[in-house]
Amino acid sequence: MYTYSELLNIIAELRGDHGCPWDKAQTHESMIPCLRDECQEVIEAIEQDDNENLCEELGDVLLQVLLHAQIAREEGAFTMEDVVNSLAEKMVRRHPHVFGNEEYGSLEQNQKRWEEIKQAEKEMKNAAERGKYKDNA
Repeated sequence: MYTYSELLNIIAELRGDHGCPWDKAQTHESMIPCLRDECQEVIEAIEQDDNENLCEELGDVLLQVLLHAQIAREEGAFTMEDVVNSLAEKMVRRHPHVFGNEEYGSLEQNQKRWEEIKQAEKEMKNAAERGKYKDNA
């Protein structure tokens, strides 16, 4: 059985000097149709209640994520570790009822709070972007 670390190495090797010509040629843009197709196949497996196929299709979506992360690593933009860390931080931030001291129980309350936190994050990001552009002016 392969480990997560071994999988990352396999993806890097596919795009490496002696890797697969198709994988090496891919860009974020060229992979858009593949990502769309794989996401649609996940949806179809769910709709068909086909767990065996769902497992395979989720692997195909993960492949897309890993390839995008590897391309970004090669470009010096970010790494898969950055993706994982960013997601973990977001999940903790957006679930203060689980990881913090807020209390609310209904699905509606949870969804409302999720959207409030998401909106606040968006506003902070926009403010930071405006500040960055102002500093560069």
